[in-house]
Amino acid sequence: MQLGVKEAASLLEVSEKTIYRWIKQGTIPAYKLNEQYRFNRAELLEWATSRRIHISPEIFSEVDASRLPLPSVSEALQAGGIFYRIGGQDKNTVLRAVVDTLRVPEEVDREFLYQVLLAREALGSTGIGDGIAIPHVRNPIVLHLPRPTITLCFLENPIEFGALDGNPVTTLFTLISPSVRAHLHMLSRLGFILRNKDFRAHLSEQSSREELLRALKAAEEVLPPPPPPVTEPQLPRGDRVGGE
Repeated sequence: MQLGVKEAASLLEVSEKTIYRWIKQGTIPAYKLNEQYRFNRAELLEWATSRRIHISPEIFSEVDASRLPLPSVSEALQAGGIFYRIGGQDKNTVLRAVVDTLRVPEEVDREFLYQVLLAREALGSTGIGDGIAIPHVRNPIVLHLPRPTITLCFLENPIEFGALDGNPVTTLFTLISPSVRAHLHMLSRLGFILRNKDFRAHLSEQSSREELLRALKAAEEVLPPPPPPVTEPQLPRGDRVGGE
């Protein structure tokens, strides 16, 4: 959800003048669209959290999140893409290359996204073992997208990620979501699918895109379909807010 200056000031419990000062200083993640500044709710949350700025509980509310359709993991992966031979000599340079690869709208600040990924890694490795990592920020990556995407990157060189099993990482999944609800939905389903031996074997072999998607769809078949969007109940005409 895109917020205006007034909404951002309310959520951060500061004056609009302060928001404009932060924009001028280039410290707050903002986008200028049609001569007006806009803010992404989750980016604002991540930014405020990293600076220990007091925030209103309202920032965690996602009014329209439950109304968005949720794709399958295979659909999200097709949207995000599968990429091979991603370069980098260490965790930082690999994450930089991954951010440069992500299919995100032009207005997304890739430098900010890179910095919050680094901040998350500083808290603890996102390596989950067996050469796989799922880099993400402290709060879900929620950007200006119509639906969630998953990007799969195979690294050119194994990279030390500080994973619990001690193995270097060769495979990275990065989730981009339009809502926290969508992020948690995709993360839980991906975690289940990564336990599938056949799919893990294809990851280890860095199989073709076609083979990976086929194995993913097979692993996903045992999962229930994504829940449908929540629709508002139809109230009697006289009970509707703003009704005539």
